Amino acid sequence: MVVHKRRKFTRMRGTHTHGGGSKKKRRGAGNRGGRGMAGSGKRADQKKPTILNIYGKGYYGKSGFKRPLCVMNYVKGINVGFICDHIDGLVNKGLIKKEGDIYYVNIEELGAGKLLGSGRVEYKLYVKTSSFSKLAKEKIEAKKGRIEEYGDR
Repeated sequence: MVVHKRRKFTRMRGTHTHGGGSKKKRRGAGNRGGRGMAGSGKRADQKKPTILNIYGKGYYGKSGFKRPLCVMNYVKGINVGFICDHIDGLVNKGLIKKEGDIYYVNIEELGAGKLLGSGRVEYKLYVKTSSFSKLAKEKIEAKKGRIEEYGDR
């Protein structure tokens, strides 16, 4: 069972210094040794070896950077090679339809916005997509497939 314990500062209401002794004792950042990394011996080497042993080499200095993301212009692509490599699983999941030897693929149903041309095309594909690369179109049409474009490109 959880014990509900009152916090200390509620008991200290009206006690003027809240259990901190003299007013001078809790005044300013100097009472806690400074702000941030002050007192860590960054320049004078007093505590530097100890801090490096405890926290490791990455304690001092900055490292790396945050790459700015351009979310507005990002379109997820999918390769024709990926589709051909995983075609059986995608048909079983119902993401691709098969009629005879033709596979009907809607790129948006696969969670992508653009068809890319990396990989081998081994099947006759009829692809519906909003955008595609030139190489993807060449590979699909070489296997007597077709790309149907919709929307703005």
